Amino acid sequence: MKQETKCLHAGYSPKNGEPRALPIYQSTTFKYDSTNHIGKLFDLTAAGHFYSRLSNPTVEAVENKIAALEGGIAAMCTSSGQAASFTSLATIMKAGEHFISTATIYGGTVNLFAVTMKRFGIECTFVDADASEEEIQKAFRPNTRAVFGETLANPALTVCDIEKLARIAHKNGVPLIIDNTFPTPILCRPIEHGADIVIHSTTKYMDGHALCVGGVIVDSGKFDWTNGKFPEFTEPDESYHGTIYSKAFGPAAYIVKARVQLMRDLGMTPSANSAFLLNLGLETLAVRMPQYSRNGQKVAEFLSKHPKIESISYPGLEGDKYHELAKKYLPDGCAGVMSVVIKGGRDGAARFLDAFQLATQCVHVADIRTCALHPATSTHRQLTDEQLAACGIPQGLVRVSIGLENVDDIIADLSQALEKV
Repeated sequence: MKQETKCLHAGYSPKNGEPRALPIYQSTTFKYDSTNHIGKLFDLTAAGHFYSRLSNPTVEAVENKIAALEGGIAAMCTSSGQAASFTSLATIMKAGEHFISTATIYGGTVNLFAVTMKRFGIECTFVDADASEEEIQKAFRPNTRAVFGETLANPALTVCDIEKLARIAHKNGVPLIIDNTFPTPILCRPIEHGADIVIHSTTKYMDGHALCVGGVIVDSGKFDWTNGKFPEFTEPDESYHGTIYSKAFGPAAYIVKARVQLMRDLGMTPSANSAFLLNLGLETLAVRMPQYSRNGQKVAEFLSKHPKIESISYPGLEGDKYHELAKKYLPDGCAGVMSVVIKGGRDGAARFLDAFQLATQCVHVADIRTCALHPATSTHRQLTDEQLAACGIPQGLVRVSIGLENVDDIIADLSQALEKV
């Protein structure tokens, strides 16, 4: 099936007389007729669901759909994108180990990696994604266990050279994990470029309607976990009946381990109702992403020529630093998010945002409705002007997320708002 068809049909195939639409299995537990069958479920030798913290039929259908869209062997949904980021690494790491991440990733993920995971004894080194392979190689250590990057960074709008990172990671015998939230598998499929694990904040374009928070981890099934660096896959797991994941589950060893260890113990479980709502968003994803990109391109071209815009970051623009990489990894469009610096600094940005009539000020991005956010007075409000500058956030920076309204209406609203600057 092509992507458009997968959005509608992958993951759930009703049998004769069953509901055409994906049902909501709003139940924590499931009935079985024998202790023997339940025992097989706990031994992971029979398929099925026994407790919704680990798996649920509605959630499983959505997982299968996303895995199909990304070209992975299997997927696991989580309660948030942050939970997906953490679990993707915690599944293969322990205290005393190290991983590498590109520096231009979502700010919340930076905090997770630099602060919280450090408290757990897992250290991260941030590298310039644009650096040469030789420079990035210098960040590797004997205890390095993964490389992490973001296809289209939030809010920096940098484009990650996935193939370069995959070469470096695989040369060092570790997996490449890619956050593919902004492009979604409609605009980019990182596994095709060498990524081993793909994650998403499904809260964004996949949901699309700003209805529910969620995340997902997709396993490509291609990484060799038996290369000697990951004994937790080749030695018995005493917390789960002595299971040896590489022997019992082969290519699916990683995603099974993530579920029966991390999901079991930490319980970052999505609800069945949230999965149902996410599926509704996925059904229209292949229609929405090209339109976001068309609207985004037109708005970016308008803003790039406006006298009250100091600068704009959008890889779809020919003059953008990442335009060539975007042509390689995002040939069908760059979605609808852009970062613009308004002349007049903090005051200019505030005047611009406060004058919106159609667009919305809200702490969100990648929505069906146009929205915007001023980091200096919201998400980064606690920072001084000097700290903002150190983070690369000008006081006039505004993150704009273009929605699915008529593009002429969006431009008209942004134009009248800029008149107030």
